[in-house]
Amino acid sequence: MSALKAGDDFPEGVSFTYVPYSEDKGAVTACGVPVKYDASKEFKTKKAVIVSVPGAFTPTCQNTHIQGYIEKLPQLKAAGVDQVLVISFNDAWVQAAWAKANGIKDEIIFASDDGAPFSSSIGWTLGARTARYAIVVDHGKVVYAEKEPAKDVSVSGVDAVLAKL
Repeated sequence: MSALKAGDDFPEGVSFTYVPYSEDKGAVTACGVPVKYDASKEFKTKKAVIVSVPGAFTPTCQNTHIQGYIEKLPQLKAAGVDQVLVISFNDAWVQAAWAKANGIKDEIIFASDDGAPFSSSIGWTLGARTARYAIVVDHGKVVYAEKEPAKDVSVSGVDAVLAKL
């Protein structure tokens, strides 16, 4: 498979893993049990945004990229987005801790592209890590897909995504 572009069908067989939030596992250091998120199946009935970052807790990812999505989640929802997924190559437990550290329970799913199989399949990696990109899928159709050309957050940030919704 090559890079996704607007107009493509979202591919079959894409899944991620995440740890669903629960009150009894609400502490940042509490470990839940990862479950599969079947993105191909879920995206057939939803408008979803995938935000990919190279790594949890890294300066640009934490301070610049993800904060925009957290702060502008109401605008994303108002534009019809049903689900936002933040993915990275980190495992599901690191992603869960990152979500909790940002005060996120279940309003955004922080999932793992563990080993970067999805990102690799579309050619959007930084070495072994997931690259920085955003994909909008509307009921199975890709309507926006852009990988950052440099180390900034210009085409994958929340403002770029909101402009395409």
